[in-house]
Amino acid sequence: MLKIFLTGAAGLIGGEVAARLLAQGHSVTAMVHNNRDIRANDGSEVQPDEVVTGDVSKPLFGWDKSEWDRLTGGHDLLIHCAATVRFDLDEETYRAVNTGGAANALEFARSGEMPILHVSTAYVCGTRDGRILEEDRVPDRGFANGYEASKASAEKLVRASGVPFAIARPSIVVGESGTGRIRQFDTTYAAFKLIAEGRVRHMPARSGATLDFVPLDHVAAGITALAGNMRRAQGGAYHLVSGTPIPVQAFTDGIAAFPQFHRPQLVEPDDFDPSVLPPLERRLYKRVAGLYASYFQRNPQFDDRAAQEMTGLVCPATGPEYLHQLIQYCVDVGFLAGAEIAAE
Repeated sequence: MLKIFLTGAAGLIGGEVAARLLAQGHSVTAMVHNNRDIRANDGSEVQPDEVVTGDVSKPLFGWDKSEWDRLTGGHDLLIHCAATVRFDLDEETYRAVNTGGAANALEFARSGEMPILHVSTAYVCGTRDGRILEEDRVPDRGFANGYEASKASAEKLVRASGVPFAIARPSIVVGESGTGRIRQFDTTYAAFKLIAEGRVRHMPARSGATLDFVPLDHVAAGITALAGNMRRAQGGAYHLVSGTPIPVQAFTDGIAAFPQFHRPQLVEPDDFDPSVLPPLERRLYKRVAGLYASYFQRNPQFDDRAAQEMTGLVCPATGPEYLHQLIQYCVDVGFLAGAEIAAE
């Protein structure tokens, strides 16, 4: 069994990964930032062997040298999950947390002579459409937002570091397969709520665009499997994706299948003018929904053959039934209200 140091342990992915690693008998030291409450996706408390507070954006994670030496000297593997996944931050924050955080994590791994399993995103491909291979070169430009750009920069640091590595690349992480359950409603779900409840009624979307929704359990299982197979996985990037993305039109159909929700009007980007939207919708589009608009205009087809071969995992079905489960879970726990209720 491995002694694993895990950053971002209190996050959505990190908490579920920690739970799975512990269940397999690994020893886990969990690093958190402000929140020390580590939970699996089912809400159960996770109790790592040790919990430490640190800041990935700071050299030595903000610790003194003695603490750094103690922790780097006692682990076999670093899993770097910590990152900001928001799309509305300034370039300096992305540089400090996502890119700088990766640089500091690499120094941790180097100091402890251990490999790093770096959690990135499948969207380091930028705005390219078509087949995206796991071995494709990460582009220098052409990203939809600062998040994607920062994660691409982080990947380049990992590859150039000389530290043994593997890279896990989830796509759009949503609720677990079978139930749709998710512990945190943020990022993508914030935009989804505005659309379903009719607060944002228009979205720029291209014909043929798709959304690669991947269940959280598949992502966590993939990261855990890679962690246990780092010697073989070393040097590779692995897409933890659905493999069968949902057409944007099917996404709107899934929303419309619930009579209490509003079907958004999809508008070709060249014809979309946010300035003519009603004032409230315009503000909400600019602040939230518009941050995700590029994903309604892209059609990347992520190839995950290397991930399947390395982990032995195939993503569960993510078609209309799964989308219905995702929405139904949001309704059942009160995250989504009907369009009429939301308007009151």
